[in-house]
Amino acid sequence: MFILELVGRVMTLNELVVLVMFLSFIWMLFRGIPVAFALVGVSLIYALFAEILLDPYRRAFDDIIEFDRTGIDYQRLSVLSNRLFGNIVQNPVLVALPMFIYMGLMLDQSGVAQRMMVSMQRLFGGLRGGLALTVLLIGIILAASTGVIGASVTLLGVMALPQMMKQGYSKPISTGTIAAAGTLGILIPPSIMLVIMSDQLAISLGDLFMGALFPGLILGGLYIGFIVIYGFIKPDAMPAPDHGEHVGWPVVKEVLLAVVPPLLLILLVLGSIFAGLATPTEASGLGAMGATLLALANRKLNFKVFVEVARSTLNTSGYIVGIFLAANFFALVLRRYGGDEIVQNHVLGIFENPYMVVLFILFIVFLLGFLLDWIEITIIIMPLMLPIIQGLELVVPGFEVVRDPQVVWFAILVAVTLQTSFLTPPVGFALFYLKGVCPPGVNLGHIYRGVIPFVILQLSGLAIVFLFPALTTWLPSVAYGN
Repeated sequence: MFILELVGRVMTLNELVVLVMFLSFIWMLFRGIPVAFALVGVSLIYALFAEILLDPYRRAFDDIIEFDRTGIDYQRLSVLSNRLFGNIVQNPVLVALPMFIYMGLMLDQSGVAQRMMVSMQRLFGGLRGGLALTVLLIGIILAASTGVIGASVTLLGVMALPQMMKQGYSKPISTGTIAAAGTLGILIPPSIMLVIMSDQLAISLGDLFMGALFPGLILGGLYIGFIVIYGFIKPDAMPAPDHGEHVGWPVVKEVLLAVVPPLLLILLVLGSIFAGLATPTEASGLGAMGATLLALANRKLNFKVFVEVARSTLNTSGYIVGIFLAANFFALVLRRYGGDEIVQNHVLGIFENPYMVVLFILFIVFLLGFLLDWIEITIIIMPLMLPIIQGLELVVPGFEVVRDPQVVWFAILVAVTLQTSFLTPPVGFALFYLKGVCPPGVNLGHIYRGVIPFVILQLSGLAIVFLFPALTTWLPSVAYGN
């Protein structure tokens, strides 16, 4: 009690518990405990803490757990689990999650993406910096057709990195280009992260898909511009081959046959959403069916491939849903301690300017990206920030059509910021995906040095979206206006 009284002079008991909950969660992650188990464990510990030790909190936690002389009311825990689970499985937006995952994995396993890589290497590989441009262009196409970061980075690493090393490319520029191109899928729609954000922020998934299109293309354009300029400044880092392949109609025809079908699939999925012909959930089903038909046309679909894609889809979807359940429990316990009000009061108390508040939140998200995966940040942090953003007086054009334009703008800003988490150590997953397929002689030091300019480019893209919020709301307004 003496310790509590001493701490109470600096912060309230609520603030102390909220702080310790977050620190306990981070500590469990560093101990190697799986994210879902860490979230549930911390939540249950502090719910029991309130029930056993803190009499004033018992009533607030009555719908979570209750002790009596016979022990724990397990029936109440069962009701809680049904409520949390029902909110997820009954959400039609989240149905799109496994469909888009299946779509990306099917395109990867069926050889469609590999065929694009080989054909475009023949088209651009003879130019100075041509291989790097090929990687970026393929990365943009894969981002709009797969959205699976691990598959994109691995494929680009396996197919392009040995060829770049053979042609004399600098190791940092080669690895940095591949890692950055592979992460575009987390932003360019259809993006799994945007599906989750739509659920957590209770906004239209179509708005997020349309709002993310221009920022994603801007990032891709910044990458391409950097490669072109870098090739002029340091030609030795990206030399042209001694004997480039003659580019004739057969090569162009091969590129068209490899690239046009995935582009038509992208048009089918995104075009049906943007034109209002299908909901994102319905479009995800079209994408899954289209990816399967492309695999059949490519003569790579068999029972083994189908089972592998289905198993990987189940594992990835189950992992995400498991974190959903655990994060909902964590958020519920945190809310009982007044955590959402505490976070809101502290964030709003730092700056008076609403735009400085947004920048501060983005800075926190950027720092968290060094330690946490984007899934935990999206599910835990975004709901806490939503009331703050809704209460700020921000001038974001909605063109009298888009609902909650400042929330859409904020979601895209966070999405661009979280893209850097794939390239920043120690949790930068793209770096480790790439390291797993690197040829001998390429180490993590080369990869770390290579991604630095692309992280700077990502932050530059973030600044552009921050300064011009209409980039995220104009396209949804045009779609809904028509």
